Amino acid sequence: MRHFLALDLKDDPALIAEYEAYHRDIWPEVREHLKTHGVTAMEIHRLGTRMVMLMETDDALHDAEAMALAARDDPKIRQWEELMWKFQAPTPWTPEGEKWTVMKPIFFL
Repeated sequence: MRHFLALDLKDDPALIAEYEAYHRDIWPEVREHLKTHGVTAMEIHRLGTRMVMLMETDDALHDAEAMALAARDDPKIRQWEELMWKFQAPTPWTPEGEKWTVMKPIFFL
């Protein structure tokens, strides 16, 4: 299944460059966490400060709630998420306390 999510970055060119550098070589624990929870592919695209993530999952293995709970309980994943929040900002439509927000599909060809 494909999931599209949105998140913003803080409007600071130095922070954006640092964020992109982290994503050129993500921590092995982050990669393993994603794969363990059924993420088969992931891309993040940026325009200005807006980012869109395409996450492809194996529905037999992917459970978003279980993935979130595992992330909360894993010190290394928590450390990554806390570090990323240095660069990230919620979109105007992001619910309080959340980060990446699921986008509504509106057109298919």
